[in-house]
Amino acid sequence: MNIRSLTRGDGVVIGAAVLLLIASFLDIYSIDGASDSADIPNAWGSGPLLLSVTFAGLIGAALIVVARGLPQLPKVAGLDLGPFGIAFTVFAAWSALGNIFDPAGGFDNNGGLTNFGAGTGLILSLIATLALAGAAVATPLVPALKGALLPAPKPAAPQPYGGQPQGGYGYPGAGAPQPGQPYGGQPQPGQPGQPFGTQPQPQQAQAPQAQPSGGEFSPFWFAVPVPRPLFAEDGSPTPIAELAPGTWYLAVEQRGPSLVAQTQDGRRGVLQDTSGIQRG
Repeated sequence: MNIRSLTRGDGVVIGAAVLLLIASFLDIYSIDGASDSADIPNAWGSGPLLLSVTFAGLIGAALIVVARGLPQLPKVAGLDLGPFGIAFTVFAAWSALGNIFDPAGGFDNNGGLTNFGAGTGLILSLIATLALAGAAVATPLVPALKGALLPAPKPAAPQPYGGQPQGGYGYPGAGAPQPGQPYGGQPQPGQPGQPFGTQPQPQQAQAPQAQPSGGEFSPFWFAVPVPRPLFAEDGSPTPIAELAPGTWYLAVEQRGPSLVAQTQDGRRGVLQDTSGIQRG
């Protein structure tokens, strides 16, 4: 699970879920004139409130966060987990609103008591579920909530294509020549492969090759602002991977407005939507 793919809206969902869990341990109703030591139950002592508000909200938050963090969205009955999570949060907020109007579950009417009121736990549960449902519904719609929750780490300076990587991932340079040793050059004295007792042959100076001027593509690191699909290089319409925000990828080639990128596991594909990418 890639936590860097979480958005600011997911951060609000996580915070609201924590508040909902705290509220479940507080009193669900208050009685006028009751002492502080009165035995007033919390959500864990009320089955309907626990299932319809606390558990529904926590399950919805978990489904939303898991669906966002996984590279491939799991499905239940052919549906993504994300919509299931949003439905759970909306149901939890609706149930919490109903409990605010009747905190004692009808006992005050049947028993002739009219001094019941919503307790701290019930009020905080309503606030938490409203924030939970609001963030879940608004995140795909509000640009400010779609931003990455964690900033992307600054990558190391990009290495030339075929050069030795300086940590992280990139193109292996096992077959690349070492500085000062051109391909096909004579070995230096004392190097492996020099016959014993023979004199090393002097190296002939090689003229430097001219570098192509302008227009040559240089590989660079980049990060995407939102999850974007990576398509196969053969033009297949089926994505082979999904680039997640907060992760740096290496662009190795440019094809018109598109980029050929490499993922962490070495797969290469075409990123068709390059708008808003952050260069390293």
